[in-house]
Amino acid sequence: MPFTANRDFKAEPKILARAEGVYFWDEKGRKVLDGCSALFTSPAGHCRPEIADAVGAQLLELDYAPSFTRGHPKSFELARRLAALLPASVNRVFFVNSGSEAVDTAMKIALAYHSARRDGQRTMFVSRERAYHGVNFGGVALGGMMKNRQGFGPGLPGVVHMRHTWAPETRFTKGQAEHGAELADDLQRLVATYGGHNIAACFVEPIAGSTGVLVPPQGYLKRLREICDRHGILLAFDEVITGFGRTGRAFAAQSFGVTPDIMTMAKAITNGAQPMGAVAVKQDIHDTIMDAAPKDSVEFFHGYTFSAHPASCAAALAALDIYEKEKLFERAAQMSAYFLDAVFALGDLPVIADIRGYGMLAGIDFVGTSVPGARGHEIQKRLFDAGLHVKTTGDAAILAPAFVAEAQHVDEICTVLREVLSSYR
Repeated sequence: MPFTANRDFKAEPKILARAEGVYFWDEKGRKVLDGCSALFTSPAGHCRPEIADAVGAQLLELDYAPSFTRGHPKSFELARRLAALLPASVNRVFFVNSGSEAVDTAMKIALAYHSARRDGQRTMFVSRERAYHGVNFGGVALGGMMKNRQGFGPGLPGVVHMRHTWAPETRFTKGQAEHGAELADDLQRLVATYGGHNIAACFVEPIAGSTGVLVPPQGYLKRLREICDRHGILLAFDEVITGFGRTGRAFAAQSFGVTPDIMTMAKAITNGAQPMGAVAVKQDIHDTIMDAAPKDSVEFFHGYTFSAHPASCAAALAALDIYEKEKLFERAAQMSAYFLDAVFALGDLPVIADIRGYGMLAGIDFVGTSVPGARGHEIQKRLFDAGLHVKTTGDAAILAPAFVAEAQHVDEICTVLREVLSSYR
């Protein structure tokens, strides 16, 4: 099982048997509130019949279409719908099947772009400590979380890391910290060390999600954009977690007012109903790669058997319809203040070392034990037994409720958290 203590699970299984709305039920019929939109995947709630009907109809009409030298209508329709949600200049889309595939694809696009410009010496990448960019070799190399790298060899060469943006003085900051934009100058330092002319792209999560929700300080992302522009470096936002309304806008790029050159997305693109991811790039990147290739040749030698799978496209289109019809991105923006206030009210509990949050996303750090991650693992199991599903990473818990959640569900999340966490000192 992925990212699972398998022996521990076998000794004490946690089984989800069905779901509806903002709840799961286990195999014994016990109700479990979903405090993390499953895995940041399901902001419209679970088992939406609109999506199920769209997928079923698609499988009866066109169950599979190879994307190698062939196409099907819904892939182009979905690309157009996504382009309408993205920042205006980011309007060309390449479909994949997961966030990990999206990141590796984005890295290859960056390399192909510089090669097409006859600037092929740009082979280095910059990322951050505590970053998570998936589990394929490219994403692991970009990643800055030790456990995701440990035991898998040296990884890809030519990747260097900036510092993360968390600082002790910003503990219990709601939203963006006022200070810390100067941390972006790490990129300038790496330019001075390795030469900006050798760096292909800088990859960041607008909000570092899986590590425990590290919100960027005010001005930080803007400063990264300025440094990248100064040195011809592509700026890539990994929006696998933050995309599709989590920050109150369609994408965090819009919430923070910074447009990257490349964006990755997955998870909520289909509301979790089918595997899918995508990479979106600026028009100029697309055109440069296309124009550099000989006529009638394959311009970008990359792809997956299940890229733009018809059923996944149908699920994504139905999910986008729901997001639009029910104004769920706007609902997330409206619900954010209530959600964050409720979560930050837990700050009096002795076991809580820090709380961070933005939009409908919050991270809680626990006071650890002599074994890093042991307390977080224990707490997530106890929360599940008490009727609440959350994601934990090490000694941090991550909350990301569905946008269809009501105030009473936020209250229920925080009530269970307080009851369980009150027993820790």
